[in-house]
Amino acid sequence: QVQLVESGGGLVQPGESLRLNCTASGSIFTINTMGWYRQAPGKQRELVATITKRGSTNYADSVKGRFTISRDNAKNTVYLQMNSLNPEDTAVYHCNAGVREATSSLRYLEVWGQGTLVTVSS
Repeated sequence: QVQLVESGGGLVQPGESLRLNCTASGSIFTINTMGWYRQAPGKQRELVATITKRGSTNYADSVKGRFTISRDNAKNTVYLQMNSLNPEDTAVYHCNAGVREATSSLRYLEVWGQGTLVTVSS
């Protein structure tokens, strides 16, 4: 099995920054694309940013120029640096990864973390 564990959420004021971390553990052969998604109260889950194994990134228009996604392949970890936060960024942030399990079949899994709450409020 493979698990994703997020950390780094919290309560901040508008204009402040936070960094989210997400680490994968378990029976991992390789991790392909990793990403962050968020779900605000009463809204559907939406893409925030993704990053491929080679480092190619993709961002939602609403976070371009403010958020930066990065990863450390040796640590099976993806990060999300969030700057200039505003109340519209308030949501539960979920980590996602496409993982090849270290089994004879190299089964492909799409794994989600439990989420970490980010609240931006004055």
